[in-house]
Amino acid sequence: MKDGVPKRLGEVGLANFAPYLMNRIMGRYNASLREEMADLGLTTPKMRALAVLSVVEGPLIRELSVLTVVEQSTLSRALEQLTNDGLVRREADATDSRAVRVFITDAGRAAFETLWPHMAEAQARMFRGIPDEERRAFVGTLQRMLVNIRKHEI
Repeated sequence: MKDGVPKRLGEVGLANFAPYLMNRIMGRYNASLREEMADLGLTTPKMRALAVLSVVEGPLIRELSVLTVVEQSTLSRALEQLTNDGLVRREADATDSRAVRVFITDAGRAAFETLWPHMAEAQARMFRGIPDEERRAFVGTLQRMLVNIRKHEI
């Protein structure tokens, strides 16, 4: 920033613009999993839902949308397909009958556990040659960045 005016993107450069780099990294990460997901009948939104549901018990759909970083309309279609495939189940919330909670089924957990080694390997490839201390510092920075920009408490 010079005189309170942010630099232009051309001055910063794409290689130094963090949102661009994060999008490129996630694009490559998702692409690296596409074949394994397709073999399981999964898409990126479905995979994200199963991943979150494998560690978060029964979130509301709106919470799941935040945690999966998937628009609620796209997530609803994915959940419909996952429900039809027997990978998740939906239940009315005990305190608000209009709200719906989502749970992973045993079949959903098995599908996710089949995909997980590929996800872990894709992450390991991203961090190849990066010492553990740098990886931990990077993840800590990402966690702080998320707090800085988040709109939701989850």
